Amino acid sequence: MTKRAILLLADGSIYEGRSFGADTDACGEVVFNTSMTGYQEMLTDPSYAGQIVIPTYPLVGNYGINECDVESGRIQVRGFAVREDCAEPSHYLNRETLDDYLRKEGVPGISGLDTRCITRKLRNYGVMMGVLTSTRTPQEAFEMLQAVPDYGKTDFVKEVSTVEPFRFRPEDGEGHRNVVVVDYGCKYNIMRILRNASCNVTVVPCTATSKDILSYRPDGIVLSPGPGNPELLDYAVYNIRGLLGYKPIMGICLGNQLIARAFGGKNFKLKFGHRGGNHPVKDLESGRVYITAQNHGYAVDPDGIKDGLEVSHVNLNDGTVEGLRHKNLPIFTIQYHSEASPGPLDSTYLFDRFIDSLDDGKKGA
Repeated sequence: MTKRAILLLADGSIYEGRSFGADTDACGEVVFNTSMTGYQEMLTDPSYAGQIVIPTYPLVGNYGINECDVESGRIQVRGFAVREDCAEPSHYLNRETLDDYLRKEGVPGISGLDTRCITRKLRNYGVMMGVLTSTRTPQEAFEMLQAVPDYGKTDFVKEVSTVEPFRFRPEDGEGHRNVVVVDYGCKYNIMRILRNASCNVTVVPCTATSKDILSYRPDGIVLSPGPGNPELLDYAVYNIRGLLGYKPIMGICLGNQLIARAFGGKNFKLKFGHRGGNHPVKDLESGRVYITAQNHGYAVDPDGIKDGLEVSHVNLNDGTVEGLRHKNLPIFTIQYHSEASPGPLDSTYLFDRFIDSLDDGKKGA
């Protein structure tokens, strides 16, 4: 038998559906993703920590769950709200249903919703906190919502970052370059791409000091994506400032926002964020437009960019900053996910650019 569930938003609106996945409650910021595929990557993306995710594509779970498409060690979303979940997936890599996967990981889902109606609300009024429950009345759910802190006031990076450093080496032995990835919520595919480029990757916690990071003698440093409000992460900004000018740095998503802060800039919250695999971004140097995968709710304030930084990429939908570069130092950043998992492969060239900067640095050493 199916069990009734509700999704209650902070404005008091209630959406009734059917419970699937874990029989538990979840509270978080409700956001939407416009990708047509990649739900397993969405679920395991650490940048979704603290959020209830709504795919706009109506059918979810039709190719099941496999062992290849995970982007972290667990499901990261607080809850999953869909139009229809497929109970009989068809794919040669399938190992279990979406329902089984959520239940095993202790994450609740709700299906049967008019997800595009909810998406229109979030586009019009902005993302908001919500509760997904199959056990509480609407009044009890609203009381639960009032008792939790707002999404923008919580440091989710420390919840998803590795606690101890670890190595990620090429499969064919020792690599030719050493890269340190600062884990603010790193997706596996970043490490896969670096490994395939013959890099020995050392992943360090979000709290690693500049001295800790430089002690690994890296040829370059990657500041990873991650969840939440970059204005809360003063400890990360302090550590990044200690790295400037020493080694080539590539910042991705949250890493982009933290580089902006390290040079004195600020970030602001977007109305409903950029989440999906279909966002057009223009490279201002070449004039070329790339279709990008994105997952962020904050953006760099262009008015605060200074001290040698300049805008390198812009979003063609709303004009927001999508990348930065430094005029003198080997530092460049992007707001979108160049690792493209899920998403198009247009932007993987940026890893080639980073690798080239490592090789140039070694030649000049």
